[in-house]
Amino acid sequence: MKKILLSLALCLGVVGGAWASGDGIPLDRAPKRTNDMAALQNGAKLFVNYCLSCHSAAFMRFNRLRDIGLTDKQIAENLTFTTDKIGDTMKAAIDPHLAKAWFGKNPPDLTLIARSRSSHAGTGADYVYTLLRSYYRDESKPTGWNNAAFPNIGMPHPLWELQGEREPIHRKVESHGHEVEVIAGWEQVKPGTMTQAEYDQNVGDLVAFLQWMGEPAANNRVRIGVWVLLFLAVFTVVAWRLNAAYWKDIK
Repeated sequence: MKKILLSLALCLGVVGGAWASGDGIPLDRAPKRTNDMAALQNGAKLFVNYCLSCHSAAFMRFNRLRDIGLTDKQIAENLTFTTDKIGDTMKAAIDPHLAKAWFGKNPPDLTLIARSRSSHAGTGADYVYTLLRSYYRDESKPTGWNNAAFPNIGMPHPLWELQGEREPIHRKVESHGHEVEVIAGWEQVKPGTMTQAEYDQNVGDLVAFLQWMGEPAANNRVRIGVWVLLFLAVFTVVAWRLNAAYWKDIK
């Protein structure tokens, strides 16, 4: 029942355009874990449990998760719904026609979310990492939630059970000749099932999975690219010496 309520709450956010860039706090740097198989596997678990109920990843197939060290059996038993097959794409559990009728539009696909939200402020991974760690209770909002990274966000906190409930601590600062309030810290109102350090760790894993999902071949591309550059460097030296030997008697 909690999962169903959480899924419905998550879908409510699509009306407000939850993934649009906002004018919130500076972005935190997301940890780089796209080479960490354990982190990617944990991120995949979090994605399926807390995101896939409403948001699809229509350009990713379940069997591609073999690339992060999972077997077909592990994928089928732990990461798929009962109607899914191992070769299916990662579709949202909610019916898209019902979602559009209920909320006005379908929840956005998240396959490329960590790539598409890059900006001058930071990478898309930085944005998602900051966003998921910046929710706080705000009873003045229809969903009961707000976000320091994206003020007036339409999507409620999808991971609130893990993080618990927080309220911001404000302080006044001078900005362009005016006194404004900024968020200086957080006060934990209700504990979640994780400590803040554990929550940050898990959000980092989830963001790493979103990064990997946006380009699963990226690690192989970088690995092969290093060998190609090394080959070209060696070949350049060999070609240079061959050229010198060929032309040495010609003045």
